[in-house]
Amino acid sequence: MASPCIDNCTLNEDDICLGCGRLIDEITAWHDASDEQKNNIIDTGKKRLEVIQDNWHRVQEN
Repeated sequence: MASPCIDNCTLNEDDICLGCGRLIDEITAWHDASDEQKNNIIDTGKKRLEVIQDNWHRVQEN
């Protein structure tokens, strides 16, 4: 399974990659993760990015 990395690797203060949404621990564990674990990591990363984007938009509106 391909990595969700988009070569925009920047970690925020919570060690979440702003490119793919993965935690630093998930990035380092990717190689050894099962396909099921990788799918969970991808799904969770997408949700994290949605929250980050929603929060950013709220800050910009205020």
